[in-house]
Amino acid sequence: MSILAITVTICLLAVAGCTNTSSGTCPAPTVQIVPAVQPHAAVSFNTTPVKYAEVKGVKLGYREFGAGEPLLMITGFGAKMDSWNQTFIGILASKYHVYAYDHRGMGNSSDNNATPTISRYADDAAGLMTALGYDSMHVYGVSLGSSISQQLVIDHPERVRKLVLDSNVYSIRIPETKELLKVIETVNANSTLPQGLRNEAQADLAWNGSWDSLSGIHKDVMLVAGTADDLTPDAISVRMAGQINGSWLVRFKGLPHAGSDYAPVEYGENALAFLGTNESAPWST
Repeated sequence: MSILAITVTICLLAVAGCTNTSSGTCPAPTVQIVPAVQPHAAVSFNTTPVKYAEVKGVKLGYREFGAGEPLLMITGFGAKMDSWNQTFIGILASKYHVYAYDHRGMGNSSDNNATPTISRYADDAAGLMTALGYDSMHVYGVSLGSSISQQLVIDHPERVRKLVLDSNVYSIRIPETKELLKVIETVNANSTLPQGLRNEAQADLAWNGSWDSLSGIHKDVMLVAGTADDLTPDAISVRMAGQINGSWLVRFKGLPHAGSDYAPVEYGENALAFLGTNESAPWST
């Protein structure tokens, strides 16, 4: 991971593909920290037009940035495509053709009466790729978007090139996610909230999780976590990395949930390093 260009203000720990460890955690290899010296230009959501694609009986609003191999950004719970940090997206768009979109029923996207499920959101992502003219894309999913991305690679593995999972859970009903579960249950019970948001909550609550399928993922996968994440604690990502053979795990010390909002340069450069590497992590087993 010496290829990573990370500012020295962030302490980065990285592990990959560790299995059968008696402590349940993976040893961290040596990581060279290289100061970032190039400034990064942010994209502008306000000056980038919203486009639309017909997918699975709904109209999904999306924006696109940059050029290169396609990279699909899958947002988290309650988020819209404009929720992404614009510097973070700008860094990704410096090397990739980045597509960000609103989930059905959120923001610029319409909805129908279909039952909300994580698999349905994953089907939407696969359908959007087709509508945009691609057989497959790199995928970056955060929080609920990570759960959708996991289901996407499980249900439609041929659609995913490389996969970045950020602020992760494999089930909302494990001890570490009790605070997140409270939030989701509260949203689901509040009839005054937008239906699209409540649909996301219902889908999350109904999800059976991905644990039993993680070991069957045969893609280049990087898991990203902040060590100060109270909603999806980094211990969950450590556990998941042990299940996905050859996966990368990058832990940002002191950063909270969805850390790209707080350290967009570090998260962006980290993603570029992973996406641009043609080999699995050197310490994978």
